[in-house]
Amino acid sequence: MPSLITRVKSKLFIHSSKKSLHALDGAYASLLRGRSNDFEDLREYQAGDEVRDIDWRATARLSTPMIKRMRASRMHTVLFVVDTGRGMAALAADDRPKRELAVLAVGALGVLTLRHDDDFSLVFGDAERVRRLPPKRSEGALEHALRAIDGACAPDGPHSARERLLDFVARTISRRMIVVVVTDEAPITDETERLVRRLRTQHDVLWVTLRDADPVLTTADGSSRRDVDTGWTVPGFLHGDEAVVREVEEQHRAEETRRDALLTALEITHVELRTQDDAVPELLRMLNRRAHVGA
Repeated sequence: MPSLITRVKSKLFIHSSKKSLHALDGAYASLLRGRSNDFEDLREYQAGDEVRDIDWRATARLSTPMIKRMRASRMHTVLFVVDTGRGMAALAADDRPKRELAVLAVGALGVLTLRHDDDFSLVFGDAERVRRLPPKRSEGALEHALRAIDGACAPDGPHSARERLLDFVARTISRRMIVVVVTDEAPITDETERLVRRLRTQHDVLWVTLRDADPVLTTADGSSRRDVDTGWTVPGFLHGDEAVVREVEEQHRAEETRRDALLTALEITHVELRTQDDAVPELLRMLNRRAHVGA
């Protein structure tokens, strides 16, 4: 079976140059708490970098603004919390399985984690079971984690249970971590809000929402939509119906507004990923927004 990390890296760098890779590195580094005096390397200044990090002597010597990068004095752990219930086997907005988008999101951020010599861990599960992989720091371990996510998302698997995952993390993980929640666009309930508020007091939280395919627009190959939870197939006469499309969009906007209002109020940086092609640029924008929140 082809390596999932190789697939992620191809997406990570397909639109990239060395400049955008530096931007990703810099944005990720902004998540780290604390600064040290351990010099790591120099790189060209990129939009969004801290002015205080400019090495003025190197800038004068090279005639271009240069950033001095410092290695954090302590290692960090990034905890990926991924809902791998049946809903993740549904289609994303680009008509590809959402599990592939979850693998890409975790893989891209995981690669950055490894580049900065940090540990990562994974909590994933559904309504029947929650599992945790111990903290690791190798590409082999990241490949194992991505395969665990990919294999756990099945159309005949147990239902999603996002609140169960959040509760597990809040109850069992006491050491402060960078927690990246990867979930679908299920509505935020009162229980979700309670758990998110609790989690925010314990950890530095980021939230990644994977957007579902539009249920009343035909698929790219012309086949009908089918709900993975109930098995119900959307009748053909509903596809493209303007009134139905408008109602679905209004409901989504209302749910999105509540989610974004809660996460913004708690200073939880969040992003909604729709397709494989826009995932990496959107993750970069999320990390850059987080850099400004933590500045």
